[in-house]
Amino acid sequence: MSDSLPIARSIGADLRTLRRNRGLTLQDLADRLGRSVGWLSQVERDLSEPSITDLRHLAAALEVSVSMLAQPGHAAPDDLGVVVRKASRRPIGSRASGLVEELLSPDLTDDFEVVHSTFEPHSQIGETVTRPTQEVGYLVSGSLELEIGGQRHSIHAGDSFRIRGEPFRWENPHDTPAVAIWVIAPPVY
Repeated sequence: MSDSLPIARSIGADLRTLRRNRGLTLQDLADRLGRSVGWLSQVERDLSEPSITDLRHLAAALEVSVSMLAQPGHAAPDDLGVVVRKASRRPIGSRASGLVEELLSPDLTDDFEVVHSTFEPHSQIGETVTRPTQEVGYLVSGSLELEIGGQRHSIHAGDSFRIRGEPFRWENPHDTPAVAIWVIAPPVY
Protein backbone atom coordinates (compact mmCIF):
# COMPACT_ATOMS: atom_id res chain seq x y z
CA MET A 1 0.00 0.00 0.00
CA SER A 2 1.26 3.46 -0.85
CA ASP A 3 2.13 5.87 1.93
CA SER A 4 0.42 8.79 0.22
CA LEU A 5 -3.10 10.01 -0.44
CA PRO A 6 -4.30 12.54 -2.99
CA ILE A 7 -3.41 15.82 -1.28
CA ALA A 8 -5.34 19.03 -1.75
CA ARG A 9 -3.15 21.62 -3.48
CA SER A 10 -3.97 23.95 -0.60
CA ILE A 11 -2.88 21.60 2.18
CA GLY A 12 -0.08 23.93 3.24
CA ALA A 13 -2.36 26.95 3.50
CA ASP A 14 -4.98 24.86 5.31
CA LEU A 15 -2.38 23.60 7.80
CA ARG A 16 -1.10 27.12 8.41
CA THR A 17 -4.66 28.39 9.00
CA LEU A 18 -5.50 25.53 11.36
CA ARG A 19 -2.24 26.00 13.27
CA ARG A 20 -2.72 29.75 13.65
CA ASN A 21 -6.40 29.41 14.63
CA ARG A 22 -5.29 27.12 17.44
CA GLY A 23 -2.77 29.69 18.64
CA LEU A 24 0.23 27.51 17.79
CA THR A 25 3.56 28.72 16.46
CA LEU A 26 5.55 26.71 13.93
CA GLN A 27 7.81 25.67 16.83
CA ASP A 28 4.84 24.57 18.98
CA LEU A 29 3.45 22.32 16.25
CA ALA A 30 6.86 21.02 15.22
CA ASP A 31 7.52 20.07 18.87
CA ARG A 32 4.18 18.23 19.07
CA LEU A 33 5.06 16.33 15.92
CA GLY A 34 8.69 15.65 16.81
CA ARG A 35 9.70 17.27 13.52
CA SER A 36 11.80 20.26 12.61
CA VAL A 37 10.43 23.75 12.07
CA GLY A 38 12.07 23.67 8.63
CA TRP A 39 10.13 20.56 7.60
CA LEU A 40 6.84 22.00 8.85
CA SER A 41 7.54 25.31 7.13
CA GLN A 42 8.15 23.49 3.83
CA VAL A 43 4.87 21.57 4.22
CA GLU A 44 2.98 24.79 4.95
CA ARG A 45 4.49 26.39 1.83
CA ASP A 46 3.62 23.30 -0.27
CA LEU A 47 7.32 22.68 -0.93
CA SER A 48 7.16 19.25 0.71
CA GLU A 49 4.30 16.74 0.59
CA PRO A 50 3.57 14.94 3.88
CA SER A 51 3.12 11.17 3.88
CA ILE A 52 -0.10 9.60 5.16
CA THR A 53 1.72 8.96 8.45
CA ASP A 54 2.62 12.65 8.62
CA LEU A 55 -1.01 13.55 7.84
CA ARG A 56 -2.22 11.31 10.68
CA HIS A 57 0.16 13.05 13.10
CA LEU A 58 -0.76 16.51 11.81
CA ALA A 59 -4.48 15.73 12.06
CA ALA A 60 -4.12 14.48 15.64
CA ALA A 61 -2.04 17.50 16.67
CA LEU A 62 -4.56 19.91 15.10
CA GLU A 63 -7.61 17.92 16.29
CA VAL A 64 -9.08 17.34 12.83
CA SER A 65 -9.74 14.19 10.84
CA VAL A 66 -7.18 12.88 8.36
CA SER A 67 -9.87 13.12 5.68
CA MET A 68 -10.05 16.85 6.37
CA LEU A 69 -6.45 17.16 5.22
CA ALA A 70 -6.75 14.74 2.28
CA GLN A 71 -8.76 15.65 -0.78
CA PRO A 72 -11.09 12.77 -1.77
CA GLY A 73 -11.45 13.87 -5.38
CA HIS A 74 -9.44 15.91 -7.80
CA ALA A 75 -10.71 19.28 -8.87
CA ALA A 76 -10.45 20.43 -12.44
CA PRO A 77 -7.66 23.00 -12.83
CA ASP A 78 -10.18 25.81 -13.47
CA ASP A 79 -12.07 24.87 -10.26
CA LEU A 80 -9.10 24.83 -7.85
CA GLY A 81 -9.59 27.35 -5.07
CA VAL A 82 -12.86 28.57 -6.57
CA VAL A 83 -15.44 25.79 -7.07
CA VAL A 84 -16.12 22.73 -4.89
CA ARG A 85 -18.03 20.04 -6.77
CA LYS A 86 -20.42 17.87 -4.74
CA ALA A 87 -18.34 14.73 -5.37
CA SER A 88 -15.15 16.51 -4.21
CA ARG A 89 -16.29 17.90 -0.85
CA ARG A 90 -13.89 17.17 2.00
CA PRO A 91 -15.49 15.31 4.90
CA ILE A 92 -14.77 16.87 8.28
CA GLY A 93 -15.54 15.95 11.87
CA SER A 94 -15.77 12.47 13.31
CA ARG A 95 -19.35 11.38 12.47
CA ALA A 96 -19.37 9.77 15.93
CA SER A 97 -22.50 11.55 17.17
CA GLY A 98 -24.50 11.14 13.95
CA LEU A 99 -23.33 14.38 12.38
CA VAL A 100 -21.97 14.19 8.83
CA GLU A 101 -20.09 17.34 7.83
CA GLU A 102 -18.53 18.38 4.53
CA LEU A 103 -16.49 21.47 3.78
CA LEU A 104 -18.16 23.63 1.14
CA SER A 105 -15.36 26.20 1.13
CA PRO A 106 -12.54 25.48 -1.35
CA ASP A 107 -10.01 25.63 1.51
CA LEU A 108 -9.49 27.21 4.93
CA THR A 109 -7.66 30.33 3.82
CA ASP A 110 -10.62 32.73 4.14
CA ASP A 111 -11.74 34.43 7.34
CA PHE A 112 -14.64 31.94 7.48
CA GLU A 113 -15.58 28.44 6.40
CA VAL A 114 -18.85 27.10 5.03
CA VAL A 115 -19.97 23.64 6.11
CA HIS A 116 -22.76 21.31 4.92
CA SER A 117 -24.04 19.45 7.99
CA THR A 118 -26.40 16.46 8.02
CA PHE A 119 -27.79 15.53 11.43
CA GLU A 120 -28.88 11.89 11.28
CA PRO A 121 -32.30 10.91 12.73
CA HIS A 122 -32.27 10.38 16.52
CA SER A 123 -28.75 11.76 16.92
CA GLN A 124 -27.33 14.23 19.40
CA ILE A 125 -24.02 15.73 20.37
CA GLY A 126 -22.39 14.05 23.34
CA GLU A 127 -21.30 17.17 25.18
CA THR A 128 -21.78 20.91 25.09
CA VAL A 129 -19.47 22.70 22.66
CA THR A 130 -17.92 26.10 23.25
CA ARG A 131 -15.55 27.54 20.68
CA PRO A 132 -14.17 31.03 20.01
CA THR A 133 -16.16 31.57 16.83
CA GLN A 134 -19.13 33.35 15.38
CA GLU A 135 -21.44 30.98 13.54
CA VAL A 136 -24.58 31.38 11.50
CA GLY A 137 -26.62 28.40 10.39
CA TYR A 138 -29.50 27.94 7.98
CA LEU A 139 -31.65 24.81 8.21
CA VAL A 140 -32.30 23.60 4.67
CA SER A 141 -34.50 20.64 5.63
CA GLY A 142 -35.80 18.77 8.66
CA SER A 143 -35.97 20.01 12.24
CA LEU A 144 -33.37 20.38 14.93
CA GLU A 145 -33.34 21.15 18.64
CA LEU A 146 -30.60 23.64 19.55
CA GLU A 147 -29.56 24.82 22.97
CA ILE A 148 -27.55 28.04 22.72
CA GLY A 149 -26.30 29.70 25.88
CA GLY A 150 -28.67 27.60 27.98
CA GLN A 151 -31.77 28.53 25.96
CA ARG A 152 -33.53 25.82 23.94
CA HIS A 153 -34.78 26.51 20.39
CA SER A 154 -36.76 24.36 17.94
CA ILE A 155 -35.33 25.07 14.48
CA HIS A 156 -37.28 24.14 11.34
CA ALA A 157 -36.52 24.19 7.60
CA GLY A 158 -36.05 27.80 6.51
CA ASP A 159 -35.00 29.03 9.97
CA SER A 160 -31.57 30.44 10.68
CA PHE A 161 -29.62 30.94 13.91
CA ARG A 162 -26.47 32.55 15.28
CA ILE A 163 -23.94 31.38 17.88
CA ARG A 164 -21.41 33.92 19.22
CA GLY A 165 -19.04 31.82 21.28
CA GLU A 166 -21.82 30.63 23.61
CA PRO A 167 -21.94 27.02 24.74
CA PHE A 168 -24.26 25.03 22.47
CA ARG A 169 -25.71 21.58 22.00
CA TRP A 170 -27.82 20.03 19.26
CA GLU A 171 -30.22 17.11 18.95
CA ASN A 172 -32.27 15.65 16.12
CA PRO A 173 -34.98 13.64 17.91
CA HIS A 174 -36.93 13.21 14.67
CA ASP A 175 -37.26 10.34 12.17
CA THR A 176 -35.76 12.32 9.28
CA PRO A 177 -32.32 13.90 8.80
CA ALA A 178 -31.87 17.62 9.32
CA VAL A 179 -29.58 19.42 6.86
CA ALA A 180 -27.96 22.77 7.63
CA ILE A 181 -25.47 25.12 6.03
CA TRP A 182 -23.12 26.71 8.60
CA VAL A 183 -20.80 29.66 8.21
CA ILE A 184 -18.08 29.65 10.86
CA ALA A 185 -15.53 32.40 11.53
CA PRO A 186 -12.69 31.87 12.00
CA PRO A 187 -12.32 28.42 10.41
CA VAL A 188 -12.07 25.67 13.03
CA TYR A 189 -11.82 22.51 10.98
